[in-house]
Amino acid sequence: MHSSPANILLSGASGMLGAVLRQSLDDCGFPVLQLVRRTPQGPNQLLWNPAESPLDPEPLEGLSAAIHLSGANVAAHRWTPEWKQQIRSSRVDSTRALSETLASLKNPPQTLLVASATGIYGDRGDQILDESSAPGHGFLAQVCQDWEAAVQPAVDAGIRVVHLRFGVVLGHDAGALAKLVPLFRLGLGGRLGSGRQWMSWISLTDAVSAMLFALDSPSLTGPLNLTAPQPITNAEFTRALAHAVHRPAFLPAPAFALRIAMGQMADEALLASARALPAKLTCTQFPFAHPTIEQALAAALATPA
Repeated sequence: MHSSPANILLSGASGMLGAVLRQSLDDCGFPVLQLVRRTPQGPNQLLWNPAESPLDPEPLEGLSAAIHLSGANVAAHRWTPEWKQQIRSSRVDSTRALSETLASLKNPPQTLLVASATGIYGDRGDQILDESSAPGHGFLAQVCQDWEAAVQPAVDAGIRVVHLRFGVVLGHDAGALAKLVPLFRLGLGGRLGSGRQWMSWISLTDAVSAMLFALDSPSLTGPLNLTAPQPITNAEFTRALAHAVHRPAFLPAPAFALRIAMGQMADEALLASARALPAKLTCTQFPFAHPTIEQALAAALATPA
């Protein structure tokens, strides 16, 4: 990044993406002010529980940018009505509250990056999708649409907003791989349903690099697919992961069994097909470190130095 150091607000700093991003910003010399839900542990943390209290605007004056990554884990457990409401409110309500606060500042930040997801496209079969594609249907697709719409106060205030539409992020011992790798190493892995559904993914390294790139690219606005240039089917992912851990993967999970175990989440989070391409990143010649699934899995499974 070529900008001069300035304060950056970050929510979700304790998550897989946020922790690595915070370290990268620190390494670049950008002081980070973290939004936390528990008692702050120092001057670089600011308490904020969106469901309980408004955000104190005074410490936010003069920020260069804000990055909002927090949200309840979609795959934490079965989608009960209460959990679906938590998924929604942790994204939509918190984003609206943050956008309104930033818009009210005397010196608002120039840029706001907000997490979103390729779930906005819904279940689209083999259709090739990019940032210009229309949203899909379903609970997750609607949540993502409302999530992105919640930034309107910031847009109206002249803040540059980028919606980070993440695919499945593949990182070392975290996220989806934290659950899958132990099963595959035991030889218990297999495709989900038919395995023909498309999976849009990105390595953790490339996800963080793309966020830094978006932060430093004034021409980037609106939706931005954070996905690798080579989406794969679930069956292809299964074969690649089995090969990476040197184990067979002969135990498919039938669609009906997934639906019995997980309900609506199975159809929208595990069996849905989203073949999303990073058109905007490709047009700007963003340098992917891990453009293939083999490279991404090798990096994710490597023992950290």
